[in-house]
Amino acid sequence: MAIDKDKNTQVLVTFPNELLKEIENYWHDKKLKNRNEAIRELIKIGLVNKHDNP
Repeated sequence: MAIDKDKNTQVLVTFPNELLKEIENYWHDKKLKNRNEAIRELIKIGLVNKHDNP
């Protein structure tokens, strides 16, 4: 699938192995399409929590 560069930007992110394990567990537990979906969802959750608890 091609990336719509008007709407999305690809970034390279490095995660510690333990954090990546947690992300992959989340991905599989939530039955998401792929790891990227899990990462985006976790970031959104973190941002919402940040705004709710300044």
